[in-house]
Amino acid sequence: MKTILVTGASGQIGSELVPALRERYGAGAVVAGVHRQPLTEEVREGGPCAPVDVTDREQVDAAMDRYAIDAVFHLASVLSAAAELSRQTAYAVNFTGLYNVLESAAARGAERVVVPSSIAAFGPETPASAPNDGIQRPNTGYGISKVFGELMGNYYHSAAGLDVRGVRLPGIVSWKVEPTAGTTDYAVGVFYGLIRSRGYTCYLRPDSMLPMMYMPDAVRSLIEVAEADGERLTHRADFNVAAVSFTPAQLAEAVSVRAPDFRMDYEIDPLRQAIADSWPDRLIDDVARSEWGWRHRYGLDEMVDDMIENLSRKLGAGR
Repeated sequence: MKTILVTGASGQIGSELVPALRERYGAGAVVAGVHRQPLTEEVREGGPCAPVDVTDREQVDAAMDRYAIDAVFHLASVLSAAAELSRQTAYAVNFTGLYNVLESAAARGAERVVVPSSIAAFGPETPASAPNDGIQRPNTGYGISKVFGELMGNYYHSAAGLDVRGVRLPGIVSWKVEPTAGTTDYAVGVFYGLIRSRGYTCYLRPDSMLPMMYMPDAVRSLIEVAEADGERLTHRADFNVAAVSFTPAQLAEAVSVRAPDFRMDYEIDPLRQAIADSWPDRLIDDVARSEWGWRHRYGLDEMVDDMIENLSRKLGAGR
């Protein structure tokens, strides 16, 4: 990978993936694609940026040509809860946008496209401990778009010779960008609530067990799957990657150990609770471990300590 385009570079993952890729490949080699949502200062000032509305094929082609892109990390997406509230926009971004990126990359003989999937690709019929290769059948628009992405990635690899890869990410916890549109975002909101008001109102039930991952592991999983030896891969765009599973109550307990005055209460959002209930409790990532050596590094305690330290610094608050 010589010149890389990251779509959705202003989002939760893009804001941290872009700097990591620039550190690895060089500041000038990674183009941050942005549409509407402003980029963080770190991303904006750290290297080239380009307007990329993935629903507009001409904009995608223009960025690919201007920067001679040979690899794409396609992160642009409308997330789970937001996708249920705006189906038309979600379809345009999640389906048409993916098609535009894959077609543009294939037409230019790109070396690689990385398309993240999600736990949302699973559904109510999936076992609570979800195997890599098992029943999916999601019941949300976002989840359906993720299955579509996996299947299209595998199809473009076999039919067009485009090396498409991807991982099914759990819920992501991070401190640099405050997310708002995902079902698992409560796990970030807890820390913002701790620093700002010593409390948080959670929209999921206290016993809602979900797979989660700290952002440094998520970024590393995307880079590692992109750099993996293709000769060893029998899967392409559909690798489970796992770290730690916990409930809101367990996260609140871990935070309270470090901040005894923290309090969490609950006001259940039926939409996001229904989405969470349709997802598995855990991901089994034996295939990623076998095919390209995946290993997570952050457990619950390491994540909580790092989140409190970094978010306290960001928001100018003490421990």
